[in-house]
Amino acid sequence: MALPSTIYRLQLQISNVDRGIYETIQTAVARHPSETEERLVARLLAAALFYEPELTFTKGLSATDEPDLWLKGGDGTVLLWVEVGLPVSDRVIKACRHAEKVALLTCGKAASIWDQQHLPKLHKMNNLLVIAVDQEFIGGLASQLARTIDWSVTITEGILYLTTGTLTCQTALYLKQGTFPH
Repeated sequence: MALPSTIYRLQLQISNVDRGIYETIQTAVARHPSETEERLVARLLAAALFYEPELTFTKGLSATDEPDLWLKGGDGTVLLWVEVGLPVSDRVIKACRHAEKVALLTCGKAASIWDQQHLPKLHKMNNLLVIAVDQEFIGGLASQLARTIDWSVTITEGILYLTTGTLTCQTALYLKQGTFPH
């Protein structure tokens, strides 16, 4: 018998000063049984970083042909494909061919190795944005994760500030490829 997904209730206040975006999102997010809490945190951070009004969470790990989040046009074309973690470069290249824009939030213990092995293969992808975030930051948030998530995220000048309850923390956003979205 398969284990069920864990459902989290999310309230996410986004203040992206660089892009002039000030929004509040309220939604439910499912964490697949094989998904770590760190990966869920990365998906939530990606939702804040790459926010667009119609950006939606996909089936994620349950569907290998979908990203973690996407924005689709009225005709079904993928306008924005968002991945988190350390995907193989072939997957990212394929996404760049089929989507108008691709954003990747890299994180993980092997991020420096991934950079060496995969970034050189991706340098010609003009519609690709790669941003890295510190794994310790994600791990710290994952250790505090509750089933009801209430985050306030502010993004300005390459720094992400996050407040949850009485905890306020920050991390640099490392631009690996492309330009920060405006």
